[in-house]
Amino acid sequence: MAKIIGVKFKNTSKVYYFSPANDTDVYNENDGVIVETSKGQEFATVVFGLKEVDDKEITHPLKPIVRKATDKDIKLMKEFEEKIPESMEFAETKIKEHKLDMKLIGAEYSFDGKKLVFYFTAEGRIDFRELVKDLAMKFHTRIELRQVGIRDETKILGGIAPCGRACCCSSCMGDFAKVSIKMAKNQGLHLNPSKISGLCGRLMCCLEYENDYYAEVYGKMPKLGGKVGTPEGDGIVISNDMLKLITKVKISKPDGSEVYKDFPVDRLTFTRKQDVNDKDEEDENMEEIEKILD
Repeated sequence: MAKIIGVKFKNTSKVYYFSPANDTDVYNENDGVIVETSKGQEFATVVFGLKEVDDKEITHPLKPIVRKATDKDIKLMKEFEEKIPESMEFAETKIKEHKLDMKLIGAEYSFDGKKLVFYFTAEGRIDFRELVKDLAMKFHTRIELRQVGIRDETKILGGIAPCGRACCCSSCMGDFAKVSIKMAKNQGLHLNPSKISGLCGRLMCCLEYENDYYAEVYGKMPKLGGKVGTPEGDGIVISNDMLKLITKVKISKPDGSEVYKDFPVDRLTFTRKQDVNDKDEEDENMEEIEKILD
């Protein structure tokens, strides 16, 4: 068993494991700590205190927590935070002066203040050598410009997702999950780009959360628009509730009237086999949507 402390860095929701400096220190949630990383010493916030986990759950060797953050450390971090708006404003001005086709989305100082990182998005490669010189002369520290993707932009900036909650990528996700049109299809969602994409314009990350369940249930449900047998006669499938396993069916009566009724899927008779032409058509639709979201 290994002893670990869980911490998060600024603007991230992923929890990283570190080993405690010693067994006597007590680490409480929200405590500030200084940790050793591949980039040097960084400030982090404790998510959970000392606990033991199986060695299989971690990658050895764990980097150590150097020490608890002091009041001086916290004050210094706040001072750096207060400088960010001014740094962003100056950088924006210089980007316009150099007529660079890039969008600045954030900035942060390293713990020791020896490095200032600017994050930006751009369609292609940007020659920002002159910009770096201007920024270095202004801030008298090492400057790093880091290009990120459109999903990273949303993760950094945050926002309210279509569901009304904070974007998963900026609030609760550790890493980006692989998401595909197939996942939306498994859930019975309308394959409309505006309905299944997030603020970043890419497929919503949450499509992956319950995909295993939907992928299993999808094969058990009748096809929309397909014919099914019900206890009250044959009908046409109108919709499927994949959580309750209930299908809404339109039944045509002998007198010409139509009724809509819900049936548990286990009370229906149908063949799930899909026509080759229907499959080809669905594949074409999925390819078109993927092109739009690329």
